[in-house]
Amino acid sequence: MAAPLNPVASQHLPSFITAPGETDILMVVTAVILAVSILMFGILFFRLHNLPEQLAHGSKKVQLEIVSVLCLIALLTHIHAFWIAALLLAFIDFPDFSGGLDRITVGVETMAGLKPGNAVAQSPPQETIVDTKQAEAITTAPREAKSRAPKQKEPAHA
Repeated sequence: MAAPLNPVASQHLPSFITAPGETDILMVVTAVILAVSILMFGILFFRLHNLPEQLAHGSKKVQLEIVSVLCLIALLTHIHAFWIAALLLAFIDFPDFSGGLDRITVGVETMAGLKPGNAVAQSPPQETIVDTKQAEAITTAPREAKSRAPKQKEPAHA
């Protein structure tokens, strides 16, 4: 038998009001819609945030790296100016500055009597400050060890 209703309650209750002890269907449907909408909003947010990087993907490596870093900074700091800068840089084609510099490099190598492109392989290794300090430490270490060692007395011969 059905539970008796409160005498003050109307006989015609709406369908979304559940009886005590039953599953609230409206709450379950609302929770599912909320979870799906949060997931979809997150996917849309990350795809939109990644848009400048996708646009710059066909460009030069340096431009792609700059746009990627700007997108990442914008994502982590929530400063939208970085994202706008990344979007603008994704649409701009950088001119090729290295073409003229490559020709200058080949000309200077030719004037120096080197075969173009092999100047790096033929150059002598450069000694760094760290290498110099390590070499000094190795050569001075035995002398310092001898000077620090206590002098041993020679046995007296009688």
